[in-house]
Amino acid sequence: MSSLLIVYHTQSGSCAALARAARKGASLEASVEVVVRRACDAGIEDLATADGLLLVAAENSGSLSGACKDFLDRVFYPAIDRAVVLPYILLVSAGNDGRGAVKQAERILRGIPLKPVAEAQIFRGVPEQKHLQLSHEAGQGLAAGLAMGIF
Repeated sequence: MSSLLIVYHTQSGSCAALARAARKGASLEASVEVVVRRACDAGIEDLATADGLLLVAAENSGSLSGACKDFLDRVFYPAIDRAVVLPYILLVSAGNDGRGAVKQAERILRGIPLKPVAEAQIFRGVPEQKHLQLSHEAGQGLAAGLAMGIF
């Protein structure tokens, strides 16, 4: 059985809604265990035992939100030491832009190195139904790829 780790940080509830939608999509794959952790609760053991990562992050002041940045900082060197190489998808909830958060997250993720399986998605403003649907599809797609051994 494969394992998909979904890590998120939320203050407004936007990222939590996106993470829930991704979890629902991923849960459609019966052969994939879906583990959801808040960024402050996730660590290297979660990452090292996962087969894939879906990171749901917020943009704060043009940068990656503090808790997601903290998660990536805490797992960076331990993941390199353990030779963790996973497929990932990045979803960013942004007030108006999001590109700074994506650039920052992708730079850190490449350094571990994790491998993107889709372009980062930026959802601007309060999550709308289309954002939740795209999050659902991201979770389902990553889980399906893990189940089929594509990633």
